[in-house]
Formats: sequence, structure tokens, C-alpha cells
Amino acid sequence: MATRLPTSHNRRMILTSAAVIAVGLGAYGLGRVYPPTGPSAGTIAPAQRYVSSQLTEADVTLGDTAVPQLMQTDAFELFVHNPSFRALATSPGFRALAGNPQVMAAVLSNPQAFSGLAGHPEAFAGLVEAAKNAGSLGHQSQEASAALLGLVAGHPGAMQGLAGHPEALQALLSDGHAFGKYANDAHAFQVDAGSNAALKQLAGDKSAMSAILADPSVFADLSANAGQFKGLSGQQQALSAAVDSAVSAVRQFQAAGVSNAGLQVLGRNGLAFQQLAGQPQALTAIAGHWQAFAGLAGHPEALQAILSEGHAFGKYANDAHAFQLDAAKGAAGSPMGHNANAFQQLANDHNAMSAIQADPQVFAAIGNNASAFGGLAGQVRQFNAGLFSAIGGNASAFANLANNANQLSSAGHSLQSLDAHSLVASAGSAGILNASTAKAAFGNPQAFAAMSANPSAFAGISQNAAALATLAANQKAFAALSAQPNLSALLANPSFSAALNQAGVSQSHSE
Repeated sequence: MATRLPTSHNRRMILTSAAVIAVGLGAYGLGRVYPPTGPSAGTIAPAQRYVSSQLTEADVTLGDTAVPQLMQTDAFELFVHNPSFRALATSPGFRALAGNPQVMAAVLSNPQAFSGLAGHPEAFAGLVEAAKNAGSLGHQSQEASAALLGLVAGHPGAMQGLAGHPEALQALLSDGHAFGKYANDAHAFQVDAGSNAALKQLAGDKSAMSAILADPSVFADLSANAGQFKGLSGQQQALSAAVDSAVSAVRQFQAAGVSNAGLQVLGRNGLAFQQLAGQPQALTAIAGHWQAFAGLAGHPEALQAILSEGHAFGKYANDAHAFQLDAAKGAAGSPMGHNANAFQQLANDHNAMSAIQADPQVFAAIGNNASAFGGLAGQVRQFNAGLFSAIGGNASAFANLANNANQLSSAGHSLQSLDAHSLVASAGSAGILNASTAKAAFGNPQAFAAMSANPSAFAGISQNAAALATLAANQKAFAALSAQPNLSALLANPSFSAALNQAGVSQSHSE
């Protein structure tokens, strides 16, 4: 592999990352990678590879430049030359994870939960099966999350007061229409609450009741959204946690200046925004070129190819006409040559092409942040035009968030927590969770939500003893890697596994 001298700025970033990670991994025992056991010992057989319900290698063939470009990055050079990294990378279990970028992205978003679950293979497999059954509830729970964010945004004090009383909260959300009458008579609610078994504890909470009495219109909004909230009422703990997460998310996003309409869009896209929150540079670029991204969102195969080969597409930043011509013919030798059909469909989409032609600098933005976008390429199915439009409609707010890594991360986690707890509550209401899986799902809601978004991928991992052993043995190592955006982007890049192969990292520990 050719060695590239990093820029001074990137070199400082990478060396800082290397110092932090090396110290951390030395303390965490990264080299303690467990060998595979049972039928999976030795090599990873084709049957152990998952068939994703989302985008797969069969859907998108990466171009000629994706892998070599990744191999030339500072993060990859750090990874392959660091002995501790190589020790992890050469294990069969890590190889299985690296071959599944969607799983890797989920693990890096929540390494503690996945490592803990991996230490109990039967529980891991049971949660995956429950998540598979809950997958059909995804749209329903996302709409409920959006409605909750809207409700909390309008009534933060009242809803926070209710969140502390799960039984009362469940009663109100399971029969919102019945409580609508109190919107114009808060005193009547206080009187009735004192004689209602489900509401009695709430009635005795002076602080919570004061917040509700100060904002009785909360009952009108509860009634107006009764149909959506009813589906959340079957799991008290998850419901209360969802409201708590919504309160936290609302406060953080509103403090940054995100509109209430934007909040509700975020509520429908918690998992997707969490991925963006891990790559602030990409979020800033999207905020500045959201119309073009919204146009590309309708063509995920083309979008993945563009994000995977950001540098190769940079040449179109000053020539949108050339992009349209190459896309229309899927020109051999161009970055579109390996995905001709996808780009021809994009070229025939008048609205998408108009947005790109109006802002060809979107290609420069992607190319200048190629590593960050490459780490998001495997997640393109999670993104949509509505999310990009909401980011663009609140561009200054998201730009401010992107400049405050801690605030952005915290807001992203709150949003993901809302999304996850809404799904757990919905699954509980639908009777999908038995006692043991309900406990596991509530204890690991983000992991459960990630599994439900891509159950086929996690089913493959749940049957791979080597992958589970690697996850269980290296929790702190994955946590250290996830704390560095450039390294987490590297590991989640769809080209990462192929790059490791070409670099010969998988062949021996001694290379």
C-alpha cells in the first residue's frame, strides 16, 4: 500500500486519536480476542453472512476508487499500523462484524449494550427474534415519537410532571379522548384525580399538579393525538422513559433553535439522526446543501455510491452538466460505471437533477468530508428527503449543534432513546414481548431498535459465535473507537472490509 503523508491538520487529529486510543486499548486489553468455537471455528462460512433487508452489496457495487481511497486515509493507516488494532482486526469475529457495516455502525453507537448482550448468546438471539417481529411496528412507533415530541414541545412542564407517574401517564395516553374535557376545567381534573386509583399518586404530587394546572390545554392535545398515543400504553416503564427522553430532546433542540415542526420530523428519524450526530462534519455539509441531498435521498443506490467515493465525485462540483451526462449513460470509467442503472434513474428524475444542478457544490462538500460521509454510506436507507429538509430548514441551529460535539451527541442520544423506548412500548402493547424479552428490550432499548431496523443482519451475527465472542470480550475497545468520529467512520464504511483484505490485515497477526 502506498504511504501518503497526511496534512498537518489531519496528522494532528490522527495522532491525538492514536494517543488516546492506544492508551485506552492498552488498558482495555484489546489483544484479548477470543477464538471462535463450535461449528463456526476456523473460517467464516458463507452461511454465516447475513442477507440484509436493506441495501446489500448486490444492490450497489462500489467503484474502482472506493477501496483505494479508503486505504489512503489517515484513519486507515493508523488502524493497520497499530499492533492493538491489527490484533482485533485479524480475529474471525471482527471480520464478520467488519463485513456488515450496518451492524458495525449500530455497535459503535452503543458498544456497551451490544457487548453486554453478546456475552449471553441465547438472550441476544431471543432479542433479535423479538426485534424481527417488532419491525412491522417501526412506522407506528416513529409516528408516536413525532407526536410525543410535538406534545412535549408545546407542554414541557406538564409532560415532565406526568413522566414521573407512569401509571397516570399510561391512563391518560391510553384514553386521551376521555381527558379532553379537562382542557377548560383544570380544577375538575384535580378533584377527579384525587378519587381515581390510577391518578391518585399524581394528585398528591404538588409540583406535577402545579405544572398541569398551569397548562390545562395539554389535555386538548392529548385528546387530539389519542389514536397515536394509545399504541404506546402497554408498557409503563418504556412509556415513561420515552416521555423523559422526549423532554430531554426537546430542551436540547429548542435551545439550539430547532423549530417544533423540525422536532417532529426528527421524531420520525431518531436512528438516522443519531448516525448523523456521530459525524458533525457531515451534518454541517448537509445543512448547507440540503436541497441537493433531499433530491439524492430518493435514489439510495446512487447516494451510497456517491458517499462511498466522495473524492471521485468532487470533479463535478464545477460541472453539473457533466454529471448529468455521465449519470444518463452510466459512463464506463466514470464513478457511475458500476451503478449505471441507479444513476440513469437519477438522471431521469427532473426534480432531483434540478436540485443538484442548482447546487453542484454539494459534490465538493461530500469530497471535502469524504471520510465522514463514507462512514454513513452503509446507512443511506435510513435517510430521507424529509429529514434533510428539516435539517435545511433549521440550518443555523444544526450548524451550531455541529460545533458543539457534546451537545450534539447528547441531543442525538436523547432522540434515539425516545425512538427506542417508543418501539419497546409499542411492542409491549402489541403483545410481541414476553417477560424475558421485555426485560431485555427495556434494559437495552437502543440495541433493540437497531436490531428491528435490520433484523436479518443481526440474525446472522447472533448465529456467529466468533462475532459474539469478539463483541463480548472487547467492549471498552469498541467504546474507545466509537469516541473518535474519524475511526468510527472508518469502521462503518462499506469499503472497510475489502480494504482490510487488500492490506493483508486478515492474513496473520504478524504482518
